[in-house]
Amino acid sequence: MSHRKPRTSTVGRTAMRLGMLTTVCLTGLATVTPAGAATGSRITGGVGIAVDEARSLANPRHRVDHDEEFTIHQLGTVVGAGVRNRAIARSVGCSIDAPCRSIALSFQVVTTNGAARLNASNTSKAVNDHCEGCETFAGAYQFIVSTPYRFTLSSATRNKLGGYERRLAALERSREPIDVVKGHADALAAEIVSLLQQGVAAAPHGKTVDPLGLRPTVTLRRHID
Repeated sequence: MSHRKPRTSTVGRTAMRLGMLTTVCLTGLATVTPAGAATGSRITGGVGIAVDEARSLANPRHRVDHDEEFTIHQLGTVVGAGVRNRAIARSVGCSIDAPCRSIALSFQVVTTNGAARLNASNTSKAVNDHCEGCETFAGAYQFIVSTPYRFTLSSATRNKLGGYERRLAALERSREPIDVVKGHADALAAEIVSLLQQGVAAAPHGKTVDPLGLRPTVTLRRHID
């Protein structure tokens, strides 16, 4: 039996929080963090907040469970950003004769413009609780695009990311061995990094010239368990 929680976010309902702020304040950045925040994104006092989570639980009642999140947060022009992404998978109480399988995968894409300070957290946890022979995998992948000038993902890039989301959804439903699923997730992440790098390289830089000579960056944070 397979069970999965209702989807809360997809590329089709991308969290486009375009906070194009010209006057902002650093006050409170140290205390405005994603910890305990609701899933989604927002701008608070010039600080962009983005939180995503995938969570799965397999047990004797639902022996196969899976969840995936693939979300884009375009935070716009901010002075700082606090972003959190996590995946939690648990298998509980199944037997070696009837093992459980639990997979949670969360892919979070965040773009920021001019964020001087970044508080990023990307974690995963896979737990087998009295579950001999169970398969449990949690993978958190966080992609952060930071530019010193105004930047948004093109419609072509967003469409391609939609294709990657569909591939991720198929992957977390896969019955392939966990090691194979891990390999596919890593390969998918590498393709996304390449796509984002191409998108940044192709984007017009506009009239903004960064006085410090800062360059755009695409960073992947990966944590699997």
